[in-house]
Amino acid sequence: MSASDPSCHTVVFESSAEYPSVQELRSGLEKGSDEVKIETLRKIITSTINGNPQPTLMMPIIQYVMPSRNKQLKKLLHFYWEVCPKYDDNGKLKQEMILVVNAIRNDLQHPNEYIRGATLRFLQKIAKDAELLEPLIPTCRSCLEHRHSYVRKNAVFAVYSIYREFEHLIPDAPELMYTFLIAETDSTCKRNAFVFLAHCSMEKAVEYVSSIYDTIPGLDEALQMSIIEVIRMDCKNDSAHRARWIRCILELLNVTSHAVKYEAATTLTTLTQNPAAVKAAASCLITLVVKESDNNVKLIVLDRIENLRSKHGPVIDGLVMDLLQVLSSADIEVRRKAMSIVLSMTSSRNVEEVVLFLKKQLQRTQEADFEKAPEYRQLLIQSIHVTAIKFSEVAASVVHALMEFLGDTNNPSALDVVAFVREVVEKFPALRVSICEKLIATLPEIKSGKVFRGVLWIIGEYVETLPAIAETMREIRKVLGEIPILASEQRLLDEAGGEVTANEEGEEKEKEKEKAKAEGTGRPRVLADGTYATETAYTSGATARLEAVKAAAKPPLRTLLLGGDFFTGSVLSSALTKLVLRFTDLSSDATASNALKAEAMLVMTSIIRVGQSKFVTIQIDEDSNERIMNCIQTLSELDVEEQRPILKEVFLDDTKKAFEKMLTAQEKRAAEKKEAESKKAAIVQVDDLLTFRQFSKKTADDAIDYDEDVGRATGAAEVQEDFMSNLSRITQLTGFSDPIYAEALVKMHGFDIMLDVLLVNQSSNTLQNLCLDFATLGDLKIVERPSVYTIAPHGFQSIKATIKVSSTETGVIFGSILWEGPNLSEQCVILNDIHIDIMDYIKPAHCNEAQFRSMWTEFEWENRVNVNSSLSDPREYLQQVMKVTNMACLTPDGALSGDCDFLSANMYARSLFGEDALANLSIERTEAGTITGHVRIRSKTQGIALSLGDKITMAQKDSKPLSV
Repeated sequence: MSASDPSCHTVVFESSAEYPSVQELRSGLEKGSDEVKIETLRKIITSTINGNPQPTLMMPIIQYVMPSRNKQLKKLLHFYWEVCPKYDDNGKLKQEMILVVNAIRNDLQHPNEYIRGATLRFLQKIAKDAELLEPLIPTCRSCLEHRHSYVRKNAVFAVYSIYREFEHLIPDAPELMYTFLIAETDSTCKRNAFVFLAHCSMEKAVEYVSSIYDTIPGLDEALQMSIIEVIRMDCKNDSAHRARWIRCILELLNVTSHAVKYEAATTLTTLTQNPAAVKAAASCLITLVVKESDNNVKLIVLDRIENLRSKHGPVIDGLVMDLLQVLSSADIEVRRKAMSIVLSMTSSRNVEEVVLFLKKQLQRTQEADFEKAPEYRQLLIQSIHVTAIKFSEVAASVVHALMEFLGDTNNPSALDVVAFVREVVEKFPALRVSICEKLIATLPEIKSGKVFRGVLWIIGEYVETLPAIAETMREIRKVLGEIPILASEQRLLDEAGGEVTANEEGEEKEKEKEKAKAEGTGRPRVLADGTYATETAYTSGATARLEAVKAAAKPPLRTLLLGGDFFTGSVLSSALTKLVLRFTDLSSDATASNALKAEAMLVMTSIIRVGQSKFVTIQIDEDSNERIMNCIQTLSELDVEEQRPILKEVFLDDTKKAFEKMLTAQEKRAAEKKEAESKKAAIVQVDDLLTFRQFSKKTADDAIDYDEDVGRATGAAEVQEDFMSNLSRITQLTGFSDPIYAEALVKMHGFDIMLDVLLVNQSSNTLQNLCLDFATLGDLKIVERPSVYTIAPHGFQSIKATIKVSSTETGVIFGSILWEGPNLSEQCVILNDIHIDIMDYIKPAHCNEAQFRSMWTEFEWENRVNVNSSLSDPREYLQQVMKVTNMACLTPDGALSGDCDFLSANMYARSLFGEDALANLSIERTEAGTITGHVRIRSKTQGIALSLGDKITMAQKDSKPLSV
């Protein structure tokens, strides 16, 4: 080993301002107490690690620190001998190290087992220094026979480290270790010795496992794990013991240790594809998930089960009921993961049992002490929804049970029920009558406006008999209360003022006014617009009575309308219009039809009147007002024969066709997604070299070959590079007229930025002590310290640097090149800045509407970018924004189709660091043919919102930044 090839250590920060001189350090070593020596030696170690080795202090350390009996000092000495320079400039061992070796030999023979063990651990760290180790081999071997297990277990790994680097120093190490293993009783020592054999002499390791084959299930956990590792390594080489190893692994599935069971189950699926073995492994993993308390472990094991399910689906589908027990876990993520696997394992053979279990769980969520009941209830409802649509035979048994939750206080759960019922009522016509009857009876229990809107739409579309229509009208009147709403509310307000006549009321008002005038101006109040007003007892009393009327208990739908939810009122008007149209078609009784029509129009006009009064929290909006007026106009023109067919087509046919079209589109998307998942990419091409692993009947788990997995994960196997792509990523750092020319190739590799810098000495002088120094702006961090180089005249030098990225923010790398010029003068060239493009870290992603709305409300950083583009097509501009921001459009194609001058779309992306980025595009085409509007970007962090906004702004200006 030479001085130019030192070990790699962690760089430790030290403050140069407070660092003592060499003389002060020497004094601390010579005259200080043990505490002072410890602190001094700590500073010397830190300085040595950071590149300032202090070679003149080695002898004082040997003289004044090495003889000490202080155990902490001995431990620090081991750190110092590990990092200090042990060789001179010629690559020969320093003379002082002879004294060090002698001290280490004495420590290896020390009566204290801690010092012996710590010294043996130190030998593992200097295992590449053969000259240091050679005199210590006999003493190290003798430690294998020490009475204390702490010494023996460290001696085993010391021998292992020496044998791995210099086999000739201990040529009989495998035989020595096998003999040691047979005689050893301590479990940790046996495990260490077995690991030695596994890596240095596989034949001996297999021989040992065969000798203790019958006792393997009763061994220590650590040794069992090592045996599984040896079995896995042995089977990579087409072992003759494969059948015996499979039986051994099957026995290990039943041990008490969870770690051993997991490794055994994982290994078993790599050794054999036998259905019984795969089922045993899956059953073991499911038991692990149920019994393990750590949620992270549960999620890891569930991932493994999902992987097994994708490869051996029919074999383990029968274990679905066992997997359902995982739902007893309190963690919602574990439940969600388990539920997704259960849904994939559900088939026509077990669907009834699965649904029955889910229904029982749904009932349990209503218990008061059930943990995280609302989230779990929503998950169960969504799962039952998927199952019922997929297996029509269970739809009838679950739809009525789910409708019990329409009145749930947890709004998302109730909305999921509405979505399920709406889909079932369309796809299963036989269930329509019973579902509609249940919905009509459930109306008084509903509390949410969104749920009311969904239920009213279903009732308006699918209530098709005269008795059902009449019953619907009765229930709607119940949930609305007394009609007209405005008159009844006014009467309540009058009654709240007391039983007084009109004259008495007028006299009372006059008295109140005179009293207020006599008492002065009363209390000043600040109004909403910032102006002042005087509050008197009279006005205060009137307001109090109005508030009391508003706060009184009312039917649910009336409460929503008075609270300002007039969108629900417009949906109610539309549903009533459909019911009246259908009743008129079915009934020959003109009087009954007119009565129903009049009642519906009274309800609609009542909603509009109360929406313009003081009794509502928010006045009725124009859209709802216009929609309700359209419904009133429709019913008023119902007697006109020419209009009736058009009205029926619009209200009764077109809405149902639109819903059918939406369901068809959803089914098509689901089918395409399933087909894409079922199509497996061709891993092996026809002209590829065939191996035995690919000849197997089913693709074995990749875990059989860890080395290959590591190669794939790190990209070591991917040697091909796109030359043109590399050229586009080259950034010029200096000018052609500078003494030194520099350019950098910037590569993104996961969370790292790899800089490959080429330096060219353009002068006729040798550039000595040249240093390339980088600095960063943003969440970028330089990993390596700069090295010093010497470049010959017109010579080349390639320098590589790694920069760690910790978040999605636009970062800047800047720096300089320093070298020694004539007469030791320092010369410098400032480098051009390298701008790191965040687009390399942002990938398109998808989420549902509820998740988008939730994140939009939660995220606090918003960047609003005004749109002013010369493009004439709004969709073309949307595509441009999606391209420059790497975002996916969440708005379905159906909503974007058609010829319109307005466009609104939601977009979503996710970074490699797990950061979410949301965007809403709202634009319109002007009469001049240009596009105006804005893009609102929201994220949890400021950097990603600003960076995406800059990208859109740059794209609008048709100028591209210096990007990587």
